[in-house]
Amino acid sequence: MLNIAKELLINDEIRHKEIRVVDSDGSQLGILPLKEAMRIADEKNLDLVEIAPQAVPPVCKIMDYGKYRFDRAKREKETRKNQKVVSVKEVRLTPSIDVGDFETKVRQAKKFIAAGDKVKVSLRFRGRELAHTEIGAPLLDKFAANFENEANVDKQAKMEGRSMVMFLTPKQ
Repeated sequence: MLNIAKELLINDEIRHKEIRVVDSDGSQLGILPLKEAMRIADEKNLDLVEIAPQAVPPVCKIMDYGKYRFDRAKREKETRKNQKVVSVKEVRLTPSIDVGDFETKVRQAKKFIAAGDKVKVSLRFRGRELAHTEIGAPLLDKFAANFENEANVDKQAKMEGRSMVMFLTPKQ
């Protein structure tokens, strides 16, 4: 988990003589000596947090650091929750596949597409089948024809080693 809040310097960790200070309500307090800024933060029972160390002079904000970390973790958790992880499911075929097996593979791939997953359709050639790779493209085209309404062909059929591979992605 990437947490930028751990990289921020707070209170006594700040080592600059003069800093630009932003108050907790967002108003600019101007360029102040570090001790003066620390005193103001202590009076408000808040922390002095360096938010822009690359600026000249560095920018520090007076805030409740614990609340800031909590809110940041909550936002990160929300964004992770809203992400949809797309996984790639694989369906393997052989050049000599029979009609019943072919239909079973199509049904299985339709389940994957309905679940929102990408489908990698691979056609494996073994032994002498490698001499007849021209059989593969029409077979994969026939497979893709079953998905006209549900999916798009992401990558056309292409030889990769001993396999011919094609990718299908669900339509939005």
